[in-house]
Parts: sequence; C-alpha cells; structure tokens
Amino acid sequence: MIEASVRELACEARLNLRHLPEYMDSIADRLQSFEADASHHGRRIDFRFAFGDASIDMEQLVMRANAAGRDGLARIKDLLATAVQVYAREENPEIVWTGDLSGETSLAQFREMTVTGVRDLTPHMRRLRFAGEDLSRFAKFGGMHIRMLFPTRDVPDPLWPVLGGNGLPVWPADDRRPVARVYTIRALDVAKGIIDVDFLVHPGDSVGSAWATQAAPGMKVGIMGPVGRPVRQADWYVMGADETGLPALARLLETLPAATRGVAFVEIADDGEKQEIANTTGIEFHWLTRDGLPAGEDKLLAEAVRSVTWPQEGSAFGWFAAEAAAAKIVREHWRGALGLGRDQTLAAAYWRRGAAGLMAG
Repeated sequence: MIEASVRELACEARLNLRHLPEYMDSIADRLQSFEADASHHGRRIDFRFAFGDASIDMEQLVMRANAAGRDGLARIKDLLATAVQVYAREENPEIVWTGDLSGETSLAQFREMTVTGVRDLTPHMRRLRFAGEDLSRFAKFGGMHIRMLFPTRDVPDPLWPVLGGNGLPVWPADDRRPVARVYTIRALDVAKGIIDVDFLVHPGDSVGSAWATQAAPGMKVGIMGPVGRPVRQADWYVMGADETGLPALARLLETLPAATRGVAFVEIADDGEKQEIANTTGIEFHWLTRDGLPAGEDKLLAEAVRSVTWPQEGSAFGWFAAEAAAAKIVREHWRGALGLGRDQTLAAAYWRRGAAGLMAG
C-alpha cells in the first residue's frame, strides 16, 4: 500500500457479504485486467494501480482505497464497487464509503460538453468535435472510451447523474434520465479542451446515430469516463474491428509506439467507407469489404483474425471489437484453442444484431 508519508486521500467501505471468498477470485481477476498488480497477505489481497492502491480483506469484510489525488481515488472506488456489485449481485451488496471525499456528490468522471464542429469522413462516418473544461482525466487510466449521455425527443432536457455513497453514479428518474451509450475518444487535446468522437450513422433505432445525424454546433451532451479495460502494451498485436470498432483501432494505430509490429483488419461495407488513418506503427493494415452483405452476417473478419499465427517470442496482445457473434468466435479461439488469458486478449462485443444499445452500434 502507499506509505503514510505520501498518502493524501484514503477511504474504506464495510461489506455485508457472507460469501465474499467464493467470488474473490473473479473480483481479483477483473481488477487485474485494469493493470493492477495483486499480492496476497493471508485473507487480504492488495492491488497496486498506477494511480493508487486498494485492498479487500475477506476476514474483516472491508475494502480500502487510497490515492494521491481526487481522480485516482474516484477511479479506484468505482473499480472496486463495480466489481463487487457484478460478482456479489445475489447478496445485494450495500457499499457506503467513509473517509476522504465520502460526502461528495459531484461525479469526478462527468463533464458537460458542447459541440463545436461536425464533419463527414465517409458516407456513414461522421466526426463530431466537443469542447469542455478540465479534460485531463480522460488521458489517464488507459481507457479509450467514454459513456456519452444523450438528450432525446422524450427527454430533451435531462438531468445529469451525481455521485452516490457507494462511489458509483446515481441516475435521475426515467423522465429526466439521459440515454447512455459508449463511444471511443478518437482524438483528445487536453490543452485545448477538445475531444473528437466518430459516429457510425445508419438507419434504425440507434440513439447515438440519430443524435449525431442532426448534431450542430452549440448542442450539449454529457460524457463520463474514461471507461473500458486498458489495452496492454506489447511488442506485437493482432487487431480486428468492424465500423463500430474502427475509431478505437485507428486511434491505437496512431498512438502505439513506432516499433510496434503485428497485423490489423477492419471490415467495412464497401470501398467508399475507407478513411485516412495515420498509422505510425509497423502494424500491417488491411481493409475487408462486405460488398453488399449486411453488417454482422459476414464471418470474413473473424476468420481473418483467427488465421493469424501468434509470435513465439516477445510480448503479444489480441484486440477485437465488432458484432457480438464475431467477437464470440474470436474470443473462443483465443481463450480456448490458443489458451490465452485476459492479460493477452480483449475481444469485445460492440453491438449485437437485432438489439439496440451496447457500445458504438
């Protein structure tokens, strides 16, 4: 844990969980996927993040968090509380943090943003630029995504969430609640206070697509984040994405170290959806076109990723973001056939055929 001489902020929460040891391995695995180093001390597990420390004591039924700043402490409280709620759902966990910042109601991860620019990259990809204050936290923690909070026709003037005593957002009643969808930060300039987000615009019931289609300078939207597992640093990558994962894959190609090697595939509808990507790495990039086949029906992307031979030496990482069925094929190949774990792979379902919601779909 952080030494007392440098600890600036600390808090703890008691846990009313009789069966905590039964799912502690799952909680620890989830926290380690956010690049935490774990160490066992009897029935206590300590977690060291780049931005602070945490512990979960299975004997005393208490979890603790400490960090040198507000953003770090809020992040750790969020990660701990979310993990406990996910895996201890049947025990209806009651989490109340005490200590530093425990009385706050302002969400550290929330910002209200204003549209300042709109530009069409391709017939179906629109880039929106947003301006906001104090965006430094969105360059932290390794997360590339944000949860965007949209006004809708039914709720044109939503209330934004506040911070609850459990360290997680408290949402307003449905008649004032914004609709939340997860999108990728395509580019971030902290000094200028701007974020670029690429939207796939298409027919259907997608809230994000409908909002982006009629977006104009001056419109307001909320964002929360960053969210999502960080992409681990590696010497070599295999990547795959359809249009919904393209913004994230493109950002990786533009920000990973120049010495990085590997192969990346992006599935698009047709050649008209190709866009400029400033690939500064040594990763080989390939466009795959459906040419009339509906999105989510072509297995070409999943098969292309499965066909790649992983290197025998050096560090490697697999990253995939596309429709749920394709993500399942790739995940089962990586986890089952190749025996790779969460520390080497991330296969995410960004959307599901016939369903609204999820991420950028």
